[in-house]
Amino acid sequence: MKFLRAAAFLPFLFGAFLTISPAVSAQSAPQTKLSVHWEELTGPDFIKAIQQAQRTCILPIGILEKHGPHLPIGSDLLTSRYTALHAAEQQYAVVFPEYYFGQIAEARHEPGTVSYPRELQLALLQATTDEMGRNGCKKILIVNGHGGNNHLLPYFAQTQLDKPHDYVVYIFDQRVPASGGPKKKTTNDQHAGESETSKLMIIRPDLVHPDRAANESGADQHHLNLPEGVYTGIWWYGRFPDHYAGDGTAATHELGEYQMKWWVDSVAKALAAIKADNDSLRLQKEFFEKAQHPLDTPQ
Repeated sequence: MKFLRAAAFLPFLFGAFLTISPAVSAQSAPQTKLSVHWEELTGPDFIKAIQQAQRTCILPIGILEKHGPHLPIGSDLLTSRYTALHAAEQQYAVVFPEYYFGQIAEARHEPGTVSYPRELQLALLQATTDEMGRNGCKKILIVNGHGGNNHLLPYFAQTQLDKPHDYVVYIFDQRVPASGGPKKKTTNDQHAGESETSKLMIIRPDLVHPDRAANESGADQHHLNLPEGVYTGIWWYGRFPDHYAGDGTAATHELGEYQMKWWVDSVAKALAAIKADNDSLRLQKEFFEKAQHPLDTPQ
């Protein structure tokens, strides 16, 4: 009889165990590490991620263009994202998905190039940072991976003063260290050359074809010779019509490792400084307020 009573009590005990154990398990389970990839986060996790990042986000920008005869068309996109993602692992930030809508008019004659009109480039970039800001990114670091954006991005950052924003845009536009590391073999090292090929050897060696690097010349062709200080948009095509400026055959893993580590560490340091920056947003707000009443500004 006692056995029957005990047996009848077992389902209640088992049910109580099922009710209690998930809560106990959830409390003891380790907290899930948040991804740095914007597109991988769930809605609830995105809120946590923005808070953990101290509202700091990264917009890595590349481009789709020919990179000599031996590197992938998306080289700039691949390297800028690799840098941003690894830097965000050191200094947590949320990294925006692939963005390749920059300036590349000079390569429209090459296969695979995707070039957008200037109006669309600026409009899309503005809409993107506005949307990032609307989603809680109050400090947006643009990490540039493409030399052709060197004029576009500072201009974009400057135009943020055209009208009030509740976020700040920062630009990081260094891709190679000024000095240090393994000694380079070449002096002309601009596009798909020694440095860029070396970096791709580290991040995507499966996409590098060093045996093809000598199939075209990356030397300056000097089809255009103008005085120093005179600029024209066709200058790049006049000097490097094959969209190759350098010698990819000189690339080494050692150089790639050094430069990629420098780039990642430099962006991580920039992120730390940006997170600690309490002045830019305050000064920007102050500027916008004064801009509404310029005659009231003390002279």
